[in-house]
Amino acid sequence: MTCILIGSSIFLLGFNYKNLSEPNAYYQVYLDDEVIGVVKSKKALERYIDKEGDQIKRKYGVDVVYAPEGLEIKKITTYDQKLDSVRSIYNKIKEQRPFTIKGYQVTIRQTVASTEGENETKEKINKYYVLKEEIFSQAAEETVKIFVGEEQYEAYKTDSQIPIDTTGSIITDVYIDGDKTIKETKIPVTEDIYISAEDLTHDLVFGKDSATKKYVVQMGDTIEKIAFNNQISIGEFLISNPEFTNENSLLYPNQEVVIGITDPQLSVVKIVYSVEDHESNYGQEIVKDDNMMIGEEFVETKGEKGLDRVSQNMKYVNGEINYIEPKGKEVLKVPINEVIRRGTHYIPHVGSLTSWQWPTQSGWTITSYYAWRINPINGKRELHDAIDIAGTGYGSPLYAANNGTVEVASYTDMNGNYVIINHNNGYYTYYGHMSKILVQKGQTVARGSTIGKVGDTGWATGPHVHFGIWSGFPYRGGSRSHNPLNFY
Repeated sequence: MTCILIGSSIFLLGFNYKNLSEPNAYYQVYLDDEVIGVVKSKKALERYIDKEGDQIKRKYGVDVVYAPEGLEIKKITTYDQKLDSVRSIYNKIKEQRPFTIKGYQVTIRQTVASTEGENETKEKINKYYVLKEEIFSQAAEETVKIFVGEEQYEAYKTDSQIPIDTTGSIITDVYIDGDKTIKETKIPVTEDIYISAEDLTHDLVFGKDSATKKYVVQMGDTIEKIAFNNQISIGEFLISNPEFTNENSLLYPNQEVVIGITDPQLSVVKIVYSVEDHESNYGQEIVKDDNMMIGEEFVETKGEKGLDRVSQNMKYVNGEINYIEPKGKEVLKVPINEVIRRGTHYIPHVGSLTSWQWPTQSGWTITSYYAWRINPINGKRELHDAIDIAGTGYGSPLYAANNGTVEVASYTDMNGNYVIINHNNGYYTYYGHMSKILVQKGQTVARGSTIGKVGDTGWATGPHVHFGIWSGFPYRGGSRSHNPLNFY
């Protein structure tokens, strides 16, 4: 009984009876489930956060600044009298987490090709933060106009394109590839938050870390020359300098132009149905003459090019041709072969330096020239050291450009089925992405003989041949690539 009385005395002496019957209602503040203090009023803390955010409000033009993500304020009942000031709690929050404002998160998911192997894909996710939904909508619309062409896009939208009579083209579809979601959220002010469509459009076209420079036009400059020397494509030049309508626009000395490197963050797809008249190259017939010296030859009958009316569905991604589907070909004029009389003692495996066979059938389209570009497969900027020829259809024949010896007839993940021919005159030719190889290493081939078939093996977006001409064995030290069009 004595022990009980002593214990009771201690309890009464240590606590005030009035406090015990009237506990305090305070608010405990958590950041990521960790207690950072206790305040008397939740509203007072929220008002202080909003008041201290005046600079953020002015920057983004908003009325309210919110607490960071992960901040919780919970009501508690306690006898403890210890409180923290709202200012000290604000400073603790500010040190650990950024404050937020209301806006929208735009997420775009795209399936893109992977460099890990043939036919492999991966998901690319881009996120953007905007104050209003219409900022992204306007920026996406402007990005589409840049890559499609404002006048062309307006004619497509208003259904006012000029119909195809005999030849011409019309846009049949325009869209942004990938899944898009928009949700309202509280955005940390440390994120890139777009308050204007103009700024977002720039970053969607050129990337966030883009840099531009000025170039002063010199005598003899062309748009093609300036673009090539500055390692950009003609399309990039025209995007950076919208005052020029096409690559043939006139320049004048001391004119200042912009060199901008694009890094598109969206995939703007344009589908075009095209009907065009294409010249078809003539073949050659060799007449052997025992009376002529070795190395002597002359043209007995001049060749004449033919003319084909070619219809195609063409898929453009960000202004570059990505895929061609042949729809038809009408021969308007049959080519007349060139007849060459040549001495009989030519060594068959030595190619001519002046006469080169086009590597495909007629009806072709060059989808990528010998120029600097962004590789559509790996996204890297590099010199496209050949020309891509498409439009003749999957499985159509490929021809040897000259007499020579097959050095390589093989396959790699990047090149697909490919052939390299040594013409034994200092030049090599390269044929990539074949669906089938019809020659073997060491085989002597004649100019115009069939060596394979057009395909899309390796890193390819559609059926075409990657055709290159090199001095020396391709991609070895000391070798040099050439623009194949300079040989025709």
